[in-house]
Amino acid sequence: MFARMREDVRSVLERDPAARSWLEVMLCYPGLWAVWYHRVSHRLWRMKLRLPARVLSQFARFFTGVDIHPGALLGRRLFIDHATGVVIGETAIVGSDVTLYQGVTLGGTGKGHGKRHPTLCDGVFVGNNSNVLGNITIGQNSRVGAGSVVLSDVPPNSTVVGVPAHIVYRNGQRVLITDPHDVKDPLSDALIALSARVEELEDKLGAHVRRVEPFATEEAERTAYRQELNQLAEYVSMGEGI
Repeated sequence: MFARMREDVRSVLERDPAARSWLEVMLCYPGLWAVWYHRVSHRLWRMKLRLPARVLSQFARFFTGVDIHPGALLGRRLFIDHATGVVIGETAIVGSDVTLYQGVTLGGTGKGHGKRHPTLCDGVFVGNNSNVLGNITIGQNSRVGAGSVVLSDVPPNSTVVGVPAHIVYRNGQRVLITDPHDVKDPLSDALIALSARVEELEDKLGAHVRRVEPFATEEAERTAYRQELNQLAEYVSMGEGI
């Protein structure tokens, strides 16, 4: 137990530049306390002492501002920075070396039973006030931008942002959305309809240009011919003047 506690403190010192000493981390980091409380409540939960486990988790919620259900599975070296407002649901699974900021919710999307909360693989980073909802998986070493709402699986080594979240980086490469169907947004249907309308107008404009171009070419030739005649007339008039 004490070895795990030392490991937790060391991980905070490594990941938070504001942490200056072991004593400061142990006395001033409620996210760390929440993880320690959860280890006790989770053990009670596994021993079928459900009510004492819930009571202890509620005490920890009041004391730390973090609401972790005793049934949640937390990996090693979880770092909850600033802590306030973090919620982790009953069937959530959090891997090792995960970082959560304030206001993060690992929640469900309905009243169904079974696995209904997300799984965060090792090395995941979740920005402040983000919501990761439902039985989805956030792949290893992926990052969720602040304020995002994640409703579908995220592949490993990816960065997602937005409401709903979409991938903007994957394996260090920028991901560009070229198909409106890939935009997972409440306005997706409007964007798709607008794109289809633009394509239709482009086709009509191209057909019109193809019909007009022959006349435009003839008009350009006539204009050039008139310009040559005018220049010739000027030369003739200059010769008569001489």
